[in-house]
Amino acid sequence: MSGKVNEALFDLIKSMSKSEKRYFKLMSSRHTIGEENNYVRLFDFVDKQEEYDEEAIHSHFAGEAFLNRFSITKKRLYDHILASLDSFHISGSIEAQLYKMLHSADILFEKSLYDQSRRILRSAEKLAEKHEKNAILLLISKKQKRLLETSGYLEVTDKRISELDEKEKSTLRTIGLYNKIWTVKSNLFAHLSKKGIARSKEESGLYAKICEDLLQNGDLNGASTETKYLFHHTLSAYYYAIGDSKNSLFHLHKNLDLFETTSGSQMIETNKQVSAYTNAIYVSDKVGHHKDSLIYLTKLKKIASTTDSNEDLSIKLFSSISSIEFSMCIRRGDFDGAKKIAEEVERSLEEYGDKIVPIRRAFLEFKMAVAYMGIGDYNVALKWINRILNDSNLDKTEDIIGFTQLLDLLIHIELNHDKLLPYSLKSAQRFFKTRNRLYSFEKVFLQFISKLIKCDDRFEVEDLWEELYNDLAKVTDDTFESVALEYFDFKAWAESKLKRKPFESVVREKYRRTVA
Repeated sequence: MSGKVNEALFDLIKSMSKSEKRYFKLMSSRHTIGEENNYVRLFDFVDKQEEYDEEAIHSHFAGEAFLNRFSITKKRLYDHILASLDSFHISGSIEAQLYKMLHSADILFEKSLYDQSRRILRSAEKLAEKHEKNAILLLISKKQKRLLETSGYLEVTDKRISELDEKEKSTLRTIGLYNKIWTVKSNLFAHLSKKGIARSKEESGLYAKICEDLLQNGDLNGASTETKYLFHHTLSAYYYAIGDSKNSLFHLHKNLDLFETTSGSQMIETNKQVSAYTNAIYVSDKVGHHKDSLIYLTKLKKIASTTDSNEDLSIKLFSSISSIEFSMCIRRGDFDGAKKIAEEVERSLEEYGDKIVPIRRAFLEFKMAVAYMGIGDYNVALKWINRILNDSNLDKTEDIIGFTQLLDLLIHIELNHDKLLPYSLKSAQRFFKTRNRLYSFEKVFLQFISKLIKCDDRFEVEDLWEELYNDLAKVTDDTFESVALEYFDFKAWAESKLKRKPFESVVREKYRRTVA
């Protein structure tokens, strides 16, 4: 078996669609004279392998000359595949078309065919302006200036020089605004990925500080379509992070409206549209706009069915739709429906493997654990909880790990793991203390577990559940503390124990009250 570096060729071949593979072979056949192409033979053999096995390759092609310099052969095949993919996808990529035009303009320039080079640059400029490819417009401007210099400035007017200067300044302003918003967005999301939704005024203030410039200056005059999208995307995330669902939804709607325009539908990448619809569905359902959330879900599924998606987009669509449907089922107490989703998600997680980023996988696994808790299958729920807790890649993601620790404690209680429960409690206490995440909710919950461990009297246990329910009712009145219930309805769980009712029925009754 080979290491990851040597598996790059295998991974690239396995990522190709049937159409891409056919095109590669067609392209390769054009370079073959009188004998079978070694690249195609090696390509076909690797494509048939379930796992990359270099020893099998050497055994199969024993005596072949290309094995003497096999590392070079692999590199050339890899480059040849990339070249065929570039050629195959060029018609669907505006950027690829523009770079091809720029390359053609360079070739013509070097041949002193200046008028022809100028005409191609003019066409490229129009195409780049139409699709707001501002970075490429700067390259075009640079090449146009080179043509002016080559002409000796004899036919260059002041108007033309001023025109080039003004266009470039305008493009730089557009790029500068985009970069400013991108920096704010990236700082915000970097903190969100670690801390999650604000759990205190201090955390809310930190998010406000990050977004201060955008909150004070929302002037989008002259902004590109993508910049407008990024602005509203960032502020929708900011307001969600501080618990302001109304304003979050306002900015989400701004982007959904943008997608309905010609420029928005063409210039905003599909994966960004997927993000906006996913967030709009979740926030709409959370605030009780259930009909809107179902309409947006239908549109999201339409994107999935009509888009010729690559694997990256396929993974995003899978995780987004699955996560949303999980949330909807769990919120309305339909745990049987959530279990069916869980079974499909498990198959997809196996299929995609480590191509799904750890944080996205963790949120799906968390919801799978909740689904199985809802139907009382605690052993399966514990399996998914352990997957999250044992993933070293998630060490810095404090919110998902924290709530997973709490769910772990509940499952041990249900499974009567009397010996494991004290160790799990100590682990959770250590985590929250070292990460400075002992908010009121966590304190109430951990104190309850600590008392429960020491309690042997059945009636006293019932009193503890009542105490937990009452304490959770008080702390979750606070906006910051109620965040915990978005991960799992601990309050409904305590109520089910107190009233000796199935957790599922308590959640369903709660949901009915919100839609009544």
